[in-house]
Amino acid sequence: MKNRLLFPLIAIAAIALGTGLYQLGKHQSMAMPATAGTVPEKAADKKVLYWHDPMVPGQKFDKPGPSPFMDMALVPVYADAGSDEGGVAISARMQQNLGVRTALVTSGALPATFAAVGTIAWNERDVVVLQARANGFVERLPVRAVLDPVRQGQTLVELTVPDWIAAQEEFLTVQRLPDNAMLLAGARQRMVLVGMNDTQIALVAGSGKVQPRMTLRAPVDGVITELSIRAGSTVMAGAPLLRINGTGTVWLQAELPESLVARVRPGMAVSAQIAALPGKTFSGRVDAILPDINAITRTLKVRIELNNPGAVLVPGMFATLQFSAPAGAPVLLVPTEAVIRTGTRTVVMLANDGGTFTPIDITTGAEENGKTIVLSGLQAGQKVVSSGQFLIDSDASLKGVTSRMAAP
Repeated sequence: MKNRLLFPLIAIAAIALGTGLYQLGKHQSMAMPATAGTVPEKAADKKVLYWHDPMVPGQKFDKPGPSPFMDMALVPVYADAGSDEGGVAISARMQQNLGVRTALVTSGALPATFAAVGTIAWNERDVVVLQARANGFVERLPVRAVLDPVRQGQTLVELTVPDWIAAQEEFLTVQRLPDNAMLLAGARQRMVLVGMNDTQIALVAGSGKVQPRMTLRAPVDGVITELSIRAGSTVMAGAPLLRINGTGTVWLQAELPESLVARVRPGMAVSAQIAALPGKTFSGRVDAILPDINAITRTLKVRIELNNPGAVLVPGMFATLQFSAPAGAPVLLVPTEAVIRTGTRTVVMLANDGGTFTPIDITTGAEENGKTIVLSGLQAGQKVVSSGQFLIDSDASLKGVTSRMAAP
């Protein structure tokens, strides 16, 4: 019986206590100086520009209240120095802790010379291919191996050509006849048709003897790069016998970054140092900019023609190049490390007086030696952040500075 009376008394006491605590909290909240979404007393002396949700800084509201995006109150944005300029203010002590360094926007020109690397290759414009002009047999082959050097006028191969014998005997027979002008012209034409040149025909006419062999001589100084015959082998008319590459000049195949290709022009002077020939400098000129981009290294091929005195340059040698570009007009330059590339924008953090920083969209050009050309967005004499700019950019993004800049 006592327990039945005790439980209702405890319940009534708990309800009374809860009601009292609720009334006490209500009176205290009514006595507070400010509620969520209003301006605190300590910031009452500052002008409120607008209210926003820090998680969605791009959306602005003209009065306080609950956020439509998150379960929280809107936060005021004040008209302080940083916000007025669309930037962010950082104290000197914090700048020191962040390691913030600045650099001046200067006016000048990129260096007139820049370096690259490349490899030596044969000059394919100095190629000579020798062919058989008639069916025959290889009787003598002084040149036996690929890459053997040859001199102009040197005997390369001697061929026996059976078809020449009948044509030459007919020519010599007609030559002995009187009033043979028309017949002699026909016999000479037949020798031309079987593959004899003017020098060989003149030799037959002058000696009065049949010349069954054809001797091929080197037309230029060079190196044998292809040899398709051997002594005693049979050759057919039109078949290639050997290939000679001249060595007076060589090609230097260089690969340049896409950012430097705009500064290269055909005919530009180039000097090269070869790793295998220390102390020597070889001069040449840009022959062509090839329409071939390496998809892996993102480089474009440039062909340079180099003089090769003494034939000391051979394919495969590694070379270091110096391009001599003409000096361009003065441009605005900033340190490359100061540029922030987001994929859709190119930004620098402009350092203002009073410790404030403003993100500025810029348009950039070529890069060289740690400097980047600025085509628009800055002026000479301004200061940009060259170290710690990513931390400042993050702070500016959290405060909605970037969104305010993008707003119309």
